[in-house]
Amino acid sequence: MFGSNLLERRSKPERIADQAWQQLVSAVNTAGDNIRDTARSARHTSTGLAGDAGELVGSAADEARHRASRAFDALAGRRPALPWTLLIGAALVGAAIGWAAGTAARAAGSRDRAVDDIEFVDVQRPDSPAESDR
Repeated sequence: MFGSNLLERRSKPERIADQAWQQLVSAVNTAGDNIRDTARSARHTSTGLAGDAGELVGSAADEARHRASRAFDALAGRRPALPWTLLIGAALVGAAIGWAAGTAARAAGSRDRAVDDIEFVDVQRPDSPAESDR
């Protein structure tokens, strides 16, 4: 009660100045929150872009290092090493295809033999005309 009586006793210009001050403080706080949110989203966006750029630069640097090493080896007269992993992989794929083809050929051949083993028998039915009647 004591505080409310003091506020009522202030002059009109003091009350207007106090309201203006409160509105200014509120506006500054809101602006600060907006700036903080904008800075946070910009930081997240720039972090993603920087990460992508870093990956791109890293892969380009690796490629440049690899090419420089190969160029140095070529100038030194060294032949490039055989790609053993590629050769071994191709051999394994070829072996797998050959095994599959062989298995399919054996399966097809066994089916043909089973057809040759079938024996057909002529059966005379009682209601059919006999050969002697012809």
